[in-house]
Amino acid sequence: MKPPADPTSEKVPLITKLAFGAGDVGPAIATAIMSFYLLYFFTDVAGLSPAIAGVILLIGKLWDAVNDPIIGVISDRVNTRWGRRRPWLLFGAIPFGVSFFLLFQVPAFGEMGKFWYYLVVSLLLDLAFTVVGVPYTALTPELTRDYDERTSLNSYRFGFSIAFGLLAAITHPLIVNAIQPIAGVQAGYAVSALVWAVLATIPFFFAFWGTYERYTPDDKPALPFLQGLRATFGNRAFRYVTAIYLLSWIVVQTVSTILIYYLTYYMRQPGIIAPVILAVQGSSFIWLFIWTRVSQRVGKKGVYYRGMIFWIVVAFLLFTVQPDWPAWTLYVLGALAGVGVATAYLVPWAMLPDVIELDELQTGERREGAFYGFFVLLQKLGLAVGLFMVGQVLSWSGYITPLAGSTGIVTQPDSTLLAIRLMLGPIPAVILAAGILLVYLFPITKEQHEATLAELERRRQALSQA
Repeated sequence: MKPPADPTSEKVPLITKLAFGAGDVGPAIATAIMSFYLLYFFTDVAGLSPAIAGVILLIGKLWDAVNDPIIGVISDRVNTRWGRRRPWLLFGAIPFGVSFFLLFQVPAFGEMGKFWYYLVVSLLLDLAFTVVGVPYTALTPELTRDYDERTSLNSYRFGFSIAFGLLAAITHPLIVNAIQPIAGVQAGYAVSALVWAVLATIPFFFAFWGTYERYTPDDKPALPFLQGLRATFGNRAFRYVTAIYLLSWIVVQTVSTILIYYLTYYMRQPGIIAPVILAVQGSSFIWLFIWTRVSQRVGKKGVYYRGMIFWIVVAFLLFTVQPDWPAWTLYVLGALAGVGVATAYLVPWAMLPDVIELDELQTGERREGAFYGFFVLLQKLGLAVGLFMVGQVLSWSGYITPLAGSTGIVTQPDSTLLAIRLMLGPIPAVILAAGILLVYLFPITKEQHEATLAELERRRQALSQA
């Protein structure tokens, strides 16, 4: 798709916003199912110990630490007739879907054989996630430079993300439960994985068709790789926004991962897993657009303060819930938590393009791929740290892995139940409080960003007249 006819317009067409939003459907589906169900799949379906499952995920993130920045830098330097970013969506879509499907199969191996199988598949999925994810997210600053329009663009992106993540999260157990009586729980996970692998692949092609790039290559040599990495982390604002995002995303992933254990073993109500997820994600979907409007009045920092303080209060309330409380209590608390979850999705990603403009002002280069490469790394690192931390804490607390084929709910020791409650309430609250402090220290305001854009435009005009 071609950019707007008026090169000075920063308004993004609706069809482009929709196509851009669709680009996050695949990652959202994969992230939602892995966040809520992957560790549980490893421990209670594939039969791995929590500690072994956590190691698989941790090794995968060490691999990410290598491939994410490299793909980001490469996407800054390639140039095709389709642009720098969009071809990655076209060619990475199918490998992404295939590797996601393979992750939820249970091979007929012993524990060590399963360890190697899931490790290799996880590495392949992480690489495919990088190939589509980094260039996709790096499109944001190339579509518009407007401060508020970028927030709107990200609201479309996370609208799609939350909606399809929610659909996947609540429909996945329904598919598993429908297949389980016929062919077993392992077949249920395999069928669900196939359905979601296909649905995760298709939207990448719409995103490829419906977006555009306004980048114009020049003859200026790019910074060498290591020098570029040093320059990236030499940006003070980027260090702040990465820390903000990492803390926020670790909490999102930890809470998502522990929720199924909390409802199954502490509340002993596994049947309400889907409704609770619906309450959280449905609320966050609605509040995503509310916060977008609010940010036009109070700014991105103001939105983050309000949303996270709300979430902290809810986190402590969740710790006080007792197993004999009615299910509607959890539905209400889940919906209230979604108010804060929406800010964790929206604000850090809306801040990042402003950092890129500041970097351009300071270095004279646009290096979206490098910045977004590290941000996608943080997204996956948050997922892995959440899963790894939950797995290790469950193991240390004496978690009892159910026997293969068992259908009853295992009675977990009190130490495990306390660990589950702490990871849902007080621990996330402390991490969120640290994120609020970092947002307060974040050095870019709306006024400063507008001044940066004005100076960049002055430089462009001076170069064009030279």
